Amino acid sequence: MPVTVSYLVRVEQGASRVPRLTRHYGGGIDTTCTQRRTVVTTMIERPAAIDASGSGAFEDMLRTVEELDTPDGYKAELIRGKIVVSPWSKLRYKRVMKSLRQQLEPHAPEGHDVDVAPFLFSMPGAERAFGPDLHVADEAAFDAEGRHADGAALSLVAELTSVSTKDADWLDKLDAYGRVVPVYIVLDMQVQEITAFWDPSPKGYRSRTTVPFGRALHVPAPFDFELDTSGFAVPPESAEGESEEDSGPA
Repeated sequence: MPVTVSYLVRVEQGASRVPRLTRHYGGGIDTTCTQRRTVVTTMIERPAAIDASGSGAFEDMLRTVEELDTPDGYKAELIRGKIVVSPWSKLRYKRVMKSLRQQLEPHAPEGHDVDVAPFLFSMPGAERAFGPDLHVADEAAFDAEGRHADGAALSLVAELTSVSTKDADWLDKLDAYGRVVPVYIVLDMQVQEITAFWDPSPKGYRSRTTVPFGRALHVPAPFDFELDTSGFAVPPESAEGESEEDSGPA
């Protein structure tokens, strides 16, 4: 069954209509690509979900995700049987991500790299594929062919929540990471708290701890250090534009 992926953008005030950048896939092969371009001011925040339940097995859906030519600033993930295209992290989160990366680097396991690049990690056991905001992974995982890495190579992932994506961070990603990844850190940017999950099991993480921004968070083994969270708070994000998107594509 063909899969159609639509990216919605917000245009300058006075534009006659909202354009769509659309890419069609049939059987995992790019068949057509049409674009209508205009001056874009900001990308709409809420992710677009594409139902790919009829496109085949997990491997076929993963191949489709890899072949998507997403616009700059967007990433595609496989969540709950759907391909979800959402914006990459906000600019105002950069300082927080940089601080987190710099503090993790000296404590990362030998041979593991700390990065914020949007690489895709697959988790076949949960039939999911995520591009975490920050990851710590075995460098050997990136020697493989293809465009996704094995989720088993991860030693830590971190997600910074937004209004439109926090449900996935707290639910679906927590469930999938909790079976494989030793440490999962959620920075809830709306309530200004940080949570560390650890001790994964087939039923999810067995342990967690939460502290408000400004207090030190203990990052458990294999990192085992106190994370300084001062300066992690950012101004509340605006919900402007949410109602505009609710009306759907033009």
